[in-house]
Amino acid sequence: MIDFELEPQVVKRAELYHAVALNMMRSIARKYDEEEHTQPWDFFEAMWAASRQEAGAQPDSAERQGARAGGRSVETAVLVEEMCWGDAGLFLTIPGPGLGGAAVRAAGTPAQQERFLARFKGERPVWGAMAITEPGCGSDSAAVTTSAVRQGDYWVLNGTKIFCTAGQLAAEKSDGLVVVWATLDRSLGRAGIRPFVVERGTPGMSVVRVENKLGIRASDTAAIVFEDCRVPLDHLLGDPELKRSAGFKEVMATFDATRPIVAAMAIGVGRAALDFVREFLAAHGAPIRYGLPASRQTALEAEVVEMEVQLKAARLLTWRAAWMFDRGMRNNLEASMAKAKAGRVVTRITQKAVELLGPLGYSRELLVEKWMRDAKINDIFEGTQQINMLIVARRVLGYSSAELS
Repeated sequence: MIDFELEPQVVKRAELYHAVALNMMRSIARKYDEEEHTQPWDFFEAMWAASRQEAGAQPDSAERQGARAGGRSVETAVLVEEMCWGDAGLFLTIPGPGLGGAAVRAAGTPAQQERFLARFKGERPVWGAMAITEPGCGSDSAAVTTSAVRQGDYWVLNGTKIFCTAGQLAAEKSDGLVVVWATLDRSLGRAGIRPFVVERGTPGMSVVRVENKLGIRASDTAAIVFEDCRVPLDHLLGDPELKRSAGFKEVMATFDATRPIVAAMAIGVGRAALDFVREFLAAHGAPIRYGLPASRQTALEAEVVEMEVQLKAARLLTWRAAWMFDRGMRNNLEASMAKAKAGRVVTRITQKAVELLGPLGYSRELLVEKWMRDAKINDIFEGTQQINMLIVARRVLGYSSAELS
């Protein structure tokens, strides 16, 4: 039996995170949306100090961003939802291992995990990033062309990666790391793809561009070039022996951890818009009357109730995927279902919120239009809506990727 009744300590932490979202994130959300590429260092320092204060019995920032942590992924989803209720872009800037840390935990040996993640317990803010998408390789992660060639005691990486979340912060602004997915042997296809840790300051790694984006503008999204970038042999994560059973499966293991967290991000944004609409309507004499039969609801009430139903359905799918991950159960079907559902739901909710509020919703006076822009990325990154629906279809119907593509 799955029971998602939250424990009292989780409820208390969620209340604390909500206060942070309201008082520290909402107040600067518009500023860092309009001043893209300006980095909120006061916010970074405050969040880093808070994460260090929580260290010990509480989850660290790597666990907050989706790594397995002894049964804490549901809690992580709850807390991420609260933070993204505050601001999704700022959430993505919070110092910590991020997607890079999730990859280290999914693919690295215990010794590698301890060594590479130790830097995230220091005095100064540190970021991790993951580099997998390429100019000619988006949703089909198996088509990676960045190469890794062994030369003596080093791996030499060559290639270009794009759309790396927190890539600039990890590669240039802190003692961070970037986990790069590269192929050792293209003839092996997916099995030849392996992850490598590239630390800040490594010669041959350079940030060549930071994207201008529609939404989540507070978060840096970088293009990184690797040109004869030499990393030590032990920076290849996991078993150094190339096996056909490994490779691409490690990519998927990372996504199994992170897709429920991205879904939780979407739910936070959707809830922000939905909460605002309800409060706005109540303040203007049109509160939502719950408990009425559908025949007595106004069209407006029916719209809002349907939005609430869909958001709750996405949340339950997300919590189930996280619950399964915590228990070591295969969850790639559930992770993709949660990600696809949440991405679709948040897009509809935020668009409907703008529509219901009319010209005021479309104006920059309120954050509603910003939430609509922030929402769309949840339908794209960590696997597009179409890719996640394809994964769901393959699992439900029992087809391989070769049989259903």
